[in-house]
Amino acid sequence: MPELLYSINPNRNEPWNKLPPLPIREELYDTTEILRKLGDAKAALGKLYGRSAVIPNQGLLINTISLQEAKISSEIENIFTTDDELYKAFSDKKAESNGASKEVLRYREALWSGYNYLKNRKKFDQQYFLKVFQEIKQTSDTIRPGFVQLTIKQGGTGPNAGQVIYTPPRNQAVIRDRLENLVDFVNDDEKYKLDFLIKMAIAHFQFEAIHPFRDGNGRTGRIFNINYLTNKGLLDVPILFLSRYILDHKKDYYSGLNGVSQRGDWKNWFLFMFRAIESTSNQTFNKINDIVTAKESILEHIKKEDPKLRNPEDLVGAIFTQPLTKVKHLTDQKIYAENTARDYLNKLCDFQVLEKKEMAGHHYYLNLELYRILAE
Repeated sequence: MPELLYSINPNRNEPWNKLPPLPIREELYDTTEILRKLGDAKAALGKLYGRSAVIPNQGLLINTISLQEAKISSEIENIFTTDDELYKAFSDKKAESNGASKEVLRYREALWSGYNYLKNRKKFDQQYFLKVFQEIKQTSDTIRPGFVQLTIKQGGTGPNAGQVIYTPPRNQAVIRDRLENLVDFVNDDEKYKLDFLIKMAIAHFQFEAIHPFRDGNGRTGRIFNINYLTNKGLLDVPILFLSRYILDHKKDYYSGLNGVSQRGDWKNWFLFMFRAIESTSNQTFNKINDIVTAKESILEHIKKEDPKLRNPEDLVGAIFTQPLTKVKHLTDQKIYAENTARDYLNKLCDFQVLEKKEMAGHHYYLNLELYRILAE
């Protein structure tokens, strides 16, 4: 019985100060069903890595797919913004965007901040989690103190809405101890010789169970997933669209977390996480192919429509690094002078490649194909 292999928290209203440290028992993941699904996830992730690593313009991936990951992950926390609002805010790089767009952009910045932190430090530490959390929430707050009466409650509007479904540890010494144990678990691959995807699934659950901060734990945990994959060399850049699967299966995600804490049901948690990795790896792989194909097709179209247009490769590269382009983007990159940049962007509107949009008194040029692909 799973209950004998893992010490659970039977009373969801009581703080789980006895959250078991890592690792978990091998019997909880060494089964034919789990290992078969693990193989599917690894194959899909490997295919994605091979495709993304050969894209010459990494900005094509960095500024598009990771932006959508930030948007979807924020929607899991009921933070909503439209694509137009988000792309405008990203294009402007200014603080005048609305609250939801700002929150999404903070998530994206935290994703890359964590990625760069690990590139420099090589290993996880408690400061990594703190840095990501503080970037998301724009706060100087740290590990929550024991007096914070934090509980996780059922969302939605159903009959169980508002009921407590989990109470994380309420002892700061326990929180710090379990967080340090988590850091040791993900860093030491000699002491804990597990497949990296098994480790990621275990570590994600453990972080959410620790729930070290007052708020922002869900987003911090999802950023950790992707940063872990890049840190272990399973992705070259943090572009996996993992939050899409979690959002589409939100009920199963939270059911999986609760299943471990209340019943020791690790099997369904592993299967959920491996399905998420497989599905989103395939989805991201296809999205990258669609973007690259669209880019190549548009470049060929532009060359055919106007053979005299200067630097068409640079122009097409620029309009595929983000959905909304401004004249300033082309001049800042020294691709064209201002008048030439404006003329060429307007010409691409005539070619039905771009659509000119006026927002808040400023002109933007929307890449219609990129916008369509990202919205799918």
